[in-house]
Amino acid sequence: MSTTGLEVFDTTLQETNHWLKLMMRELNTGNRRLAFAALRATLHALRDRINPANAVHFGAQLPMLLRGAYYEGWRLAAPSHERHVDDFLIHVDANLPRSAQIGSDAAARATFRVMTECVDAGEVDKLVRLLPSEIRCLWPDQLGEVELALPF
Repeated sequence: MSTTGLEVFDTTLQETNHWLKLMMRELNTGNRRLAFAALRATLHALRDRINPANAVHFGAQLPMLLRGAYYEGWRLAAPSHERHVDDFLIHVDANLPRSAQIGSDAAARATFRVMTECVDAGEVDKLVRLLPSEIRCLWPDQLGEVELALPF
């Protein structure tokens, strides 16, 4: 049954809800707002860390509704140069609402696990390769162990 009467909107609502359900599972919460806040904060930090061409290419892989959240507030600029996991997590934390009761580490790890389930494996591999090895440790173990051995 159609919710909006427009297939493109119904599809993006369904896909976005799937991502949010996975985020809630990963964060062990029933709070959709918290799941969305964690997802959005991490996507923004990732977007700002990779170069604009890769950020746009990755954005195209997201459901339309999440794509809007991903691009929200983006200023086309050179990527940030966080090389250390702590700096990346500070970036995630800066994008989390102050009312969010979640750590940036949990937000990033949950988002990256969900991305491995919902985004094409080749695109995930490309994103992981774009990140410094220290930040790669936030990705799921099955990716992180393989990718850490790759040259940056």
